[in-house]
Amino acid sequence: MLATLVIVCAAGLIGAAAQPAAVDQEPNANATSYATAADPMILELDARLAPQGLMVAHLVIPARPGPFTLVYPKWIPGEHGPTGPLGDLADLRISADGNALTWSRDPVDMYAFHVDVPVGVSHLNVTFNVIENGPEVMATRNISVVNWNRTLLYQNDTNSHDVYVKPSIILPAGWDYGTALPDARRTADRVDFGTVTLAMLVDSPLDCGRYYRHVPLWASGSSYAQLDMFADRPQDLDAPADILAAYKRVVPQALAMYGARHWYNYHFLLTLSDAIGFEGIEHHQSSDNRGPHDFMTNPQWQLASGDLLTHEFSHSWNGKYRRPYDLTTPNFQIPMQTDLLWVYEGLNEYLGQLISFRAGIRDPKLFPEQVAEAYAYLDNEPGRAYEPLIDTATGAPFLYQARSNYPSLRRTAGDFYTEGELIWLDADTIIRAQTGGRKSLDDFLRAYAGPPNTGPVTVTYTRQDIEHVLASVVPYDWHDFFQRRVYEIALHPPTDELARAGWRLVYTSTPNKFEENPVEKEINAWYSLGLSLSMNGEIRDVRYGSPAWRAGLSPGMKVVAVNGEAFDNDVLTYALTRAQHTTAPIDLLTSQNDHYQTFAVNYHGGPRYPHLVRIPGRADMLAKIAAPLAP
Repeated sequence: MLATLVIVCAAGLIGAAAQPAAVDQEPNANATSYATAADPMILELDARLAPQGLMVAHLVIPARPGPFTLVYPKWIPGEHGPTGPLGDLADLRISADGNALTWSRDPVDMYAFHVDVPVGVSHLNVTFNVIENGPEVMATRNISVVNWNRTLLYQNDTNSHDVYVKPSIILPAGWDYGTALPDARRTADRVDFGTVTLAMLVDSPLDCGRYYRHVPLWASGSSYAQLDMFADRPQDLDAPADILAAYKRVVPQALAMYGARHWYNYHFLLTLSDAIGFEGIEHHQSSDNRGPHDFMTNPQWQLASGDLLTHEFSHSWNGKYRRPYDLTTPNFQIPMQTDLLWVYEGLNEYLGQLISFRAGIRDPKLFPEQVAEAYAYLDNEPGRAYEPLIDTATGAPFLYQARSNYPSLRRTAGDFYTEGELIWLDADTIIRAQTGGRKSLDDFLRAYAGPPNTGPVTVTYTRQDIEHVLASVVPYDWHDFFQRRVYEIALHPPTDELARAGWRLVYTSTPNKFEENPVEKEINAWYSLGLSLSMNGEIRDVRYGSPAWRAGLSPGMKVVAVNGEAFDNDVLTYALTRAQHTTAPIDLLTSQNDHYQTFAVNYHGGPRYPHLVRIPGRADMLAKIAAPLAP
């Protein structure tokens, strides 16, 4: 025991001598900000090396003599987790009055950096490299996505609404940019912006690139909405007129749905690059959207993912203007609580889908197909047998990052999006049924996030607030409704919302229009064999209890042959169809870690894909829901 005590004490002495004491308190926002409107933090981002995947951040940060702590943003709004890419910060240097200062990383909170500010010093000079392409690709030779939280350090324990920043960027020669940051003044390749709060800066991403196109979408008085596209290839900017015409209907449809706006000018930022990949992150007066190179020129992308921009745009109301109280933190170090993401993201999944249909990005007649696809997946998800939806929302900070096998058994962050869509569709049909069609969820939206027009401000809510606003639209036991749908285990999503809307779910051999999704590039045998496969046969998931599960298949295997024929989608479909007329199993030859094995799958139900079909004699509520609103 004595030896152990000596070792512990020795370790403590060494730590105290080598580095400052670890942060011994929870992060807060009680410190007085030295970066004021009169003396803001200066941020100059040199993006001239962006084609090489690097940027250089130069900061002048107001400080005071003595121990001083700078922090790198950790909990990022819109990403709902501690996702600040700390590993992308390199070559950190801190100086004052031309003299280099020694800094040290906190041994417990690794996002914190300690420095002693000399007497007589009022500003620190901070420089570091921003590595753009880590696990997430943010730059190519022709495009760069600038998320400002990656480019700064700020004074610890301050309120991000009280910290003022004057940002600027130096672009590569010949590049243009798009952002919602105000008061831009461009001189050659340098762009200076007006002073903003740290909260607004982080909420205002910037895209820039060699090949660009700015498309006006909507204007009213001094307010406007604009699509800012940046592509790896100039031809990918040539969006057909009919696609652009649909996007020009997005703002009028959203305004008709909500009844007001809470932004001055809105920028739909969109990168078109296979290297950067697919992403959507919401902001108050802009959205950071990333699609493949042909996203705006291939109509199949608009069918599969035409809700990308509309989902993020709707977040300006639901998520930015109205936000869960415990998800609203005063700075980027205080942990977020994500339990109400079934409203923030779930409601928004429904609304983003609706705007895409109402604007005509997708044919409103296909809305039942989209609902069928969402419903069927959740109806065949084994993880819901033991885990309520609320757990996926509460666990979102780690579920967003989860990449392990059997996602359907664990449940995923995507569940509170997809099931949230069905929950709010259910609420919409209840309101319509209870009022004989006189009211809808649109009435709730106008009471929840509607008039009057405002700038980018935030009003928080609780679950009780949501239930109260719904009850003001139509009396109903909304607390019990959400209790059953969100907070309790449900083996299957309820079918009464489909019947109430005049539809029922069926499975046929015809693929669902929304199953042919170029985003995932998947072969869907989920409702037949119980397999989700990539186009080259890699097994991504196996449904618990399915024929494939019982045969012994698992994620990580690659199907190389079906009944002796080289694997592809047509060969698999033929085998599924043929198996309906024989008792012989379907033989799947797989490879894994240089080993080959054949699995006999006993399945004879044929190809199965979900669809909705009309219930005779019942009104078609889905058609009314997806129909365009009068501006």
